[in-house]
Amino acid sequence: MEEIIIYHNPRCSKSRKTLELLLSKNVEPVIVEYLKTPLNLEQLKNLRAHFAFKDFVRTDEAVFKELRLSLDDENQVLHAMLKEPILMQRPIVTYKNKAIIGRPPENVLELFK
Repeated sequence: MEEIIIYHNPRCSKSRKTLELLLSKNVEPVIVEYLKTPLNLEQLKNLRAHFAFKDFVRTDEAVFKELRLSLDDENQVLHAMLKEPILMQRPIVTYKNKAIIGRPPENVLELFK
């Protein structure tokens, strides 16, 4: 079976609920706490490719505004994510070259249909 990965922030209720949902379905994902272990640029680009850019970025985070970022400059935002991983949407679950944002958590079940 291919590896299932959750990009997880344990302080986020949606992320915790998504992980709980996966575990309740006997799915044991690899847990990447991306705030502790930030993704590199290649990983960010690969993950981002699954989503509309506006859906991949947490524009409501204070740091997005503090850095005066714009969704019009994808390269700038991705480079900012290297230092400020909180800018990446969460939780994201990947499986078989697909990725889904767990908002709501039930969305991730689509990966297994």
